[in-house]
Amino acid sequence: MDVASSSSSSSAIKIDTKRPHTTATGLFSPISDDLLHNILSRLPALSFASAACVSKSWNQICSRILNRPKLASALSLHPSPKVAVNEVIEKVLAEPIRPHFVVANIGSGFRLYDISKLISKKLGSSVPFIISTSSGIVGRDALTDEIKEVMWGEVCGDGSDEDCSIPAKDVNCGILLTVGFVPGLKVDVIPLLRTTKEPQEVLLDKFITDIMDYTASVSDCTSPVGIMMFGDGLLDMKPIVDALDYAMPAETVIVGDERGRFLYRSENESRNVCGSAKYFTDAVALIFAKDKGKPHGIGDIQFQIALSNGVSTVGPRHKAVSVKVNECEHSTWLTARREGHPEILDGQQILDDINDGLGNHADSSDLYIGVTKRRKISIGSEKPRWITSLEYHGVVGGDDQYLYVSGVGIKTGDYFNFYRSDPQTALASCSNISASLKKLKLDENPKHRRHMSEVFGGFMFACCGRGEPFFGRTNVDGSPFVENFPRVPLAGIFCGGEIARGSLRLTGEAQKDSDARCTLHVYSTIYLVLSYTPAPAPLGH
Repeated sequence: MDVASSSSSSSAIKIDTKRPHTTATGLFSPISDDLLHNILSRLPALSFASAACVSKSWNQICSRILNRPKLASALSLHPSPKVAVNEVIEKVLAEPIRPHFVVANIGSGFRLYDISKLISKKLGSSVPFIISTSSGIVGRDALTDEIKEVMWGEVCGDGSDEDCSIPAKDVNCGILLTVGFVPGLKVDVIPLLRTTKEPQEVLLDKFITDIMDYTASVSDCTSPVGIMMFGDGLLDMKPIVDALDYAMPAETVIVGDERGRFLYRSENESRNVCGSAKYFTDAVALIFAKDKGKPHGIGDIQFQIALSNGVSTVGPRHKAVSVKVNECEHSTWLTARREGHPEILDGQQILDDINDGLGNHADSSDLYIGVTKRRKISIGSEKPRWITSLEYHGVVGGDDQYLYVSGVGIKTGDYFNFYRSDPQTALASCSNISASLKKLKLDENPKHRRHMSEVFGGFMFACCGRGEPFFGRTNVDGSPFVENFPRVPLAGIFCGGEIARGSLRLTGEAQKDSDARCTLHVYSTIYLVLSYTPAPAPLGH
């Protein structure tokens, strides 16, 4: 029996409802509500779900026990998929919880399809889930309860994994499982589809429309509270996230992993197209929308993000002069001028200047250019509008002709700065975030908690270039959250590209260039902090 189906069965707890209750003067007295509340709150999730079906009064007590949002998360590094899944599920279901969504992050040594079958068997076939192959995981061990940071290396997307049955080619075994209960929100998975017939078309407008339509169907608006995305690594996610940034209000938080393999299940069967002859799935989004049918007495869930920056600028600003695109290698060749100078520089000249500025860091830093791009964008048939964004391109090299960078989309006249990966900048940024989270923690005054927000969970998306090799020690990326909220669940992964869009009010940061928005980051760690503000108490209480 799974958690979802057990809500309609009471087989786990058998009660003889025909036997008359004894009075307080008899051998046994009826169980008081307080005692029953204490007993039921200690049950594991499966037994708790069954207990809620025993009677109306038991159901009401169970609802009082589980009246706040909850996140449960655990990891296992056992090499057996079956054992690993059993370990994490046993841990996340050790206490009362009703799964509204599931996110599983696995090593590439596990098959997506195998993990999905094991999870569905335990958690039911109706709960929306996303399972993704990540570059590493951060979380609490299911057996020891210790925080662990595990790095496996970058994951490359593979379109042939659409049937989810590619054999593993390595031994990166492990799973991080996260189950969420979010009363007051509705959650589902929506895919970004691409047609299989030539010319293949990415259905971006449909993706955004599907998100808005779903949100409107369950909420009083068309904009979700939050979006968690996972890309497959084959599609350039920049236009996708830019379109979402353009379509959604500033209040909608967007986070995720740009590159990896994934499998998903939506509550809407028409969206479950894995293995379809008509569509490929290029990305998936877990949508969190306000529930217009939210029960009375349920408070509000807030999504807040913070960003630990891991790059610093090097050298002067440049302006692209000549630009050539190599479509086969998905790269760009360019020459440039230093801002305020007429001389056109080739790739070697540019790199010589930058390496002089790097000094002792020339051999130890990854190098990027951050290009400020002003482009037109539109959704559907509406009139295009201009947006200005910042996009990073990795520097591949340079010679006496061109500077070579990864990616495309750079135009003559675009301005760019050089950035290097910088552990010291990242450490300082982590310290700032820790201080901001400490302030948030201090605001959780127990005497007034009924009227103030309380952090109940967090997600972390860190660049796969960070971690122990970057800092020289483990658990640096997770420390700002773990040190401030040691008993609050944190589910973290290492990414091949960090997606983050939303207000940074949590850390009080403001963009230096408010017109240039950055949605895909490099050498960063994104923290998504989930908090809950209870509903105001009725007058007279």
